[in-house]
Amino acid sequence: MNQELLKESTATEAAPRFRPVPWTALETPQDVELWIDEHNRSLQENIGPQETGYGVCFALAVGGNIFMQTSGDAIMLDVEPDAAWVAPLIIAATGAAEPAGQLWVLPEDKLVQLIIGLSSLVASTTLVSGHKFGSRNRKMA
Repeated sequence: MNQELLKESTATEAAPRFRPVPWTALETPQDVELWIDEHNRSLQENIGPQETGYGVCFALAVGGNIFMQTSGDAIMLDVEPDAAWVAPLIIAATGAAEPAGQLWVLPEDKLVQLIIGLSSLVASTTLVSGHKFGSRNRKMA
């Protein structure tokens, strides 16, 4: 019996802290603003003040993940190699130049355009904590 409890306890501990949420395409700037408000509220409710590397992971429907973290002055995107195919869309939506690596740093005022551009490609989102967004991890304010 103890073996079964141990297995159950280990399985519970290994469960991810955050679960994917199915994405509904956002079509207007107002839709995006509502999503941003809901996302910010969810971060405030679920991320502790000592945590760094928090943000959202966009799982793309045809493959790959994009991790996004925002601050008052920048958007940081960690575009995993299997999602590199989305670079032309990021460039078109934001006017940014493609970086040498997978970490993009975009002006904060490009967030709405970025989300509208990515919206039809996203399958789900998941809150993240502890992701390495380069050396500029930020703590909750």
